[in-house]
Amino acid sequence: MPKVRVHQLAKELNISSEKIIEYLAKKGMPVKNHFATLDENTVTLVKKMVNREFSREKAKTVKVGTEAKGKGLRPPKALNKNKVVAPEAAKTEPEIVAVVVTPKTKVEVNEGVTVKDFAEAIGKTPNDLIKLLIGLGEMVTINQPISHDAIDVLADELNLDVEIISAETEEEEEIIDDEADLVYRPPVVTVMGHVDHGKTLLLDAIRKTDIVSGEAGGITQHIGAYQVEHHGKKVTFLDTPGHEAFTAMRARGASVTDLAVLVVAADDGVMPQTVEAIDHARAAGIPIIVAINKIDKPGANPEKVKQELTEYELVSEAWGGDTVFVEVSAKQKTNISELIDMILLVAEMQDVKANPNALASGVAIETRLDKGRGPVGTVLIQRGTLRIGDALVIGKVYGKVRALIDDKGKHIKQAVPGEPVEILGLAQVPKPGDKFKIYAEEKQARQIADAREKKSRLVEQARTSLALGDIFERIKEGKIQALNLIVKGDTQGSVEALKESLEKINQEEVKIKIVHKGVGAVTESDVMLATASNAIIIGFNVRPEPGAKEMAEKEKVDIRTYRVIYKIIEDISAARIGMLAPKYREEELGKIEVRETFKVPKIGLIAGCYVLEGEVNRDSLARLVRDGTVIYEGKISSLRRFKDDVKNVKSGFECGLGIENFQDIKVGDVVEIYELVEVPYEE
Repeated sequence: MPKVRVHQLAKELNISSEKIIEYLAKKGMPVKNHFATLDENTVTLVKKMVNREFSREKAKTVKVGTEAKGKGLRPPKALNKNKVVAPEAAKTEPEIVAVVVTPKTKVEVNEGVTVKDFAEAIGKTPNDLIKLLIGLGEMVTINQPISHDAIDVLADELNLDVEIISAETEEEEEIIDDEADLVYRPPVVTVMGHVDHGKTLLLDAIRKTDIVSGEAGGITQHIGAYQVEHHGKKVTFLDTPGHEAFTAMRARGASVTDLAVLVVAADDGVMPQTVEAIDHARAAGIPIIVAINKIDKPGANPEKVKQELTEYELVSEAWGGDTVFVEVSAKQKTNISELIDMILLVAEMQDVKANPNALASGVAIETRLDKGRGPVGTVLIQRGTLRIGDALVIGKVYGKVRALIDDKGKHIKQAVPGEPVEILGLAQVPKPGDKFKIYAEEKQARQIADAREKKSRLVEQARTSLALGDIFERIKEGKIQALNLIVKGDTQGSVEALKESLEKINQEEVKIKIVHKGVGAVTESDVMLATASNAIIIGFNVRPEPGAKEMAEKEKVDIRTYRVIYKIIEDISAARIGMLAPKYREEELGKIEVRETFKVPKIGLIAGCYVLEGEVNRDSLARLVRDGTVIYEGKISSLRRFKDDVKNVKSGFECGLGIENFQDIKVGDVVEIYELVEVPYEE
């Protein structure tokens, strides 16, 4: 049973929140306010209390009409004569007729309504509401959106019947076009692969095959995407090579790409980022075409590349598989035309079509603030036709199309599905990956942009991603059928061993799916993929990079690090049946760098260190990290400043450090100082 807030339980039981707070205080179980959460046992206790009181008072209650009639009186018109009134509402019988049931005032507010707007809607001052909410335990400011929980509490306190209206109700309906309205649109392609395998050079070579633009004499402009025409058909390439940009868009809910071109160097073969790119494309569910690049280089071995890729279930058609392979040289422009042919063939099999006769919608690819032109956004049209003068919303930004500029730098009057185009006329700079839509009425577009702005602030306040402690409840609620995991380890052997162990776990409650596995520290790319695929990151003997840790905290991605495989299996198995042991949050205290080492007789190896940040306490836990890999975890055995033993050393100072039962400390090692704090899972 999920935890319940005080005000939610009060609403369910039709009693006041104060009654619950008062009762729990008497039982020695004080709660702070209406927003406090109650566990299953406490909820059961409160329900039993309410049932007992109801049974006791039932016999004492009276019908107003009956009592009034018996006294020769008539109840007020506003009072329902069949209303049941408890004794505390009227101590003497004549008083009963004076009890008036005040009907709730109906109020309609928009999703994400601010304190100021809500106060206006109910005829109160913002200060009145702020004082009331602070008294109830909710700290708010005048322009802050009010959460649904806070609205529920206000409704209860002020006898209101509040209806929350979403300005985007009509957007929630899926649009299904008539088959007769659908026409061919250019496929959208993302180029991925390992660094230095020639992604950028390949994109450049493809761009130069576009004879049509060459004849027109247009100067190519970098707008984040471009089109080439090949045998009378167009193809759109996203000019943001790499799976990071691709996944960042997916993390924002934008499905942009129809297929991926995986670039693998013929002399290098499969590398770590090649595997990452495969996993990112697979997670998006799009087909992969392999471009084996650099076939002109000495030592090129395309057959070896094909062999290596079979391990990742990318098997060449020539070998009986279903993956298209094209051997190319971006530098010599060899087989570039054949690659585009294959892209068009795969797109044809996918049947990429769109309805051009509709109000335009699509995705923002690149955005920026231009000093001379103001906010500028490149959008990819996915449906409909975009025209100058259209009122649009990109994410939470309103705009009216003032100018359209294509990838050749030409001003155009309209853009059709599959076409990338730069837009001028936006009120602010939207985010890449934000969806856009045209509205028939300018007023409606402004209202929706405003509603989204307020809603986004609410969502940011209460955003949660999947955490291991949530799994059991999510399974019970039917919200997850698969548990997506990203597995990182210190060696290839340990990663494979962990993968095999995870796959052996009983799959009945929820299927375990490993969306990516790799060797090395947890990176920002891993966190982006976790955000896009709602995955949990498991780190075995590795740590998250500083940037990855910050991003995970911001995106609320659960990163779990372990030293033994069986503990990972135990935790995941326990989480699936709701028996996960208490979670401990690491409280970072400091970080130090080893700058020299020296041996001390009878003591052993001592590290001469510099405290980079925070502070080091003598009784803290220490984790020694070398090149992103955890080498050892233990306790600090000694901490010195010069020859003196000290309790702590702060940032910016040097110290001598010994780690309990560990002597293999090297110059350049980083020691993370931390303590473990038990926390409830909802954190």
